[in-house]
Amino acid sequence: MPSSGNENTFHRQIRKLVIPIVIQNLLSAAVGSADIVMLNYVGQSSVSAVSLAAQYTNILFMVYYGLGTGATMLCAQYYGKGDLRAIAAVEGIALRFSLLLSAVFALCALTIPEGMMRIFTNEAELVTLGSAYLRYLSVCYLCWSIIEIYLSVLRSTGRVVVCTVLNCMTFLLNIFLNAVFIFGLFGAPRLGVVGVAIATSASRAVELAGCLLVSAFQKDIKLKFSYLFIRNKLLFKDFLRLSLPALGNDISWGVAFSMYSAIFGHLGNDAVAANSFASVVRNFGTILCFGLSSAGSILLGNAIGDNRLEDAEKDAGKLMKMTVISGAIGGLIVLAATPFVLRYAALSETSLHYLKYMLLINSYYVMGAAVNTSLIVGIFRAGGDSRFGFICDTIDMWGYAIPLGFLAAFVFKLPVLWVYFLLCTDEFVKWPWVIRHYRSRKWLKNITREELFD
Repeated sequence: MPSSGNENTFHRQIRKLVIPIVIQNLLSAAVGSADIVMLNYVGQSSVSAVSLAAQYTNILFMVYYGLGTGATMLCAQYYGKGDLRAIAAVEGIALRFSLLLSAVFALCALTIPEGMMRIFTNEAELVTLGSAYLRYLSVCYLCWSIIEIYLSVLRSTGRVVVCTVLNCMTFLLNIFLNAVFIFGLFGAPRLGVVGVAIATSASRAVELAGCLLVSAFQKDIKLKFSYLFIRNKLLFKDFLRLSLPALGNDISWGVAFSMYSAIFGHLGNDAVAANSFASVVRNFGTILCFGLSSAGSILLGNAIGDNRLEDAEKDAGKLMKMTVISGAIGGLIVLAATPFVLRYAALSETSLHYLKYMLLINSYYVMGAAVNTSLIVGIFRAGGDSRFGFICDTIDMWGYAIPLGFLAAFVFKLPVLWVYFLLCTDEFVKWPWVIRHYRSRKWLKNITREELFD
């Protein structure tokens, strides 16, 4: 086939996948922003408390994302190979890990939420509000652990529309229930931060029911708890080899990002509130970039599993060009949103001052995140290379960014905005090594096996 035909095919396929993924990510960001906007009318302390307590949700998301990535790396290539039995076994392995870790988080949220909150802040009001939020969110953790693995497997086989419909249903229900329980609509009690947690847990329970319903109508990719008991030593070994670095990478990155919040949590309520709003706006700016990364990973994984390595390498180059464009668009989105956010955010004068410059910093920070995500999470993992990202991100975050942040905030006692600026150099510091690894082609590997169940 001519190269122009291949190029058109890739762009057509990636558009088909990106659009539902972007809608899904957009709604996800909308729920996070809806929490902040609605709580904005309750009080700045409520915004700050939920923002800090939600760091545990972010950490868990990284766990699910890491496990889901391990499942996706294998399932995408085995789907390209046509081995559905291997996909079922991989799904079961991922579910075992996700359920176990979620049970630990849920138990901690029920029994020691105050201790969990004190890691991020020493302000009594924020600890009290955040603890109540965590207790009611514990149910969400268990449902979410099953949902994310199943949806990751569905996405790895190209069924992103089904995932988007489920997510749309969940996110819209979450926003509706947020309004009901935060403001006491339709005779419901006004519950504030507790209402946000109840809305989130209820909507995740409905989403789990939706996953079971979807599974009933799928001919091949099912959600069956019997998969938990499928045993295959080779696949388990491959899953650990691929998932543990991906899981370690995402947990390391997620916990490190939570440490950013911990730094701001000890710089005062104004810094926490401003950082909360800046994070929400940044999430909108990265939606297209992360959608391209997810879609590209699926397509490249299918091609590599089918042993079309040359096509996969060419498609990776096309993906990178699209990523740079999406990063520039994301930066413009952050800049365009800045005046509106500053106008309608009910924050103190100091918080608004912080927020203005945090958003300006994020207008270029988006590009750094876009390039690294497409390479580390999209392209490298499509070829089963999760180890490089783990090493790179761990050194970058824990050896550079976090020590720099703590020194800037607590040793040199620099102003809040200088601390924020220094923390936001983390994505650009690792560019030379990430780009060099991409050009080396070491990530381009077929990781499937023959005769797994003989």
